Amino acid sequence: MAAAANLAIAGPAGDLEVALTQPRGDARGVALIAHPHPLYGGTMDNKVVQTLARSLVAMGNVVWRMNFRGVGASEGVFDDGRGELDDFRALARHAMAERPGLPLTLAGFSFGGYVVSHLAKELEPVKLVLVAPAVGRFPVADVPEHTLVIHGEEDDVVALKDVLAWAKPQKLPITVVPGAGHFFHGDLIKLQQIVTNSCTCA
Repeated sequence: MAAAANLAIAGPAGDLEVALTQPRGDARGVALIAHPHPLYGGTMDNKVVQTLARSLVAMGNVVWRMNFRGVGASEGVFDDGRGELDDFRALARHAMAERPGLPLTLAGFSFGGYVVSHLAKELEPVKLVLVAPAVGRFPVADVPEHTLVIHGEEDDVVALKDVLAWAKPQKLPITVVPGAGHFFHGDLIKLQQIVTNSCTCA
């Protein structure tokens, strides 16, 4: 993956630290990635988040990662998921103003999956990617039928059975990675392959 440029954008609680990665050649889309829980070490440099970024930039997306308020150089303090939705809205506004008219992909890992699930209807992405969404810990919203949901079989943070129970009323398929835990240790290449094989830019 090409080196990311670290920038600051204006957010609702102060400046937000973001990382921007440009694809080789012409951009075919814009992708925004939300990181895991800020109070449990979640940052935009998380290995799963970086794996998602590698996959999405390789498909021609301009990829934006962001530290939520209170994380890294982002100003503000954790707001139990409410303010973090506003942070991500600010990122979306900024990214789409920079590259207007390009198709949008949203991706989130764990707590980040909760965030992007609630913004999918509002932002209307062409693709939504949820990795180990924090079902049971936060009120993850119903999502569009084109959503890619990936979960580890042996996730000990968010139980697979809870994600299946959330997905069942929506008739939403889940891609289960056998033997994988919440952070996909040893399975990041497999995760990258699943995303790459399942997502295409419009």
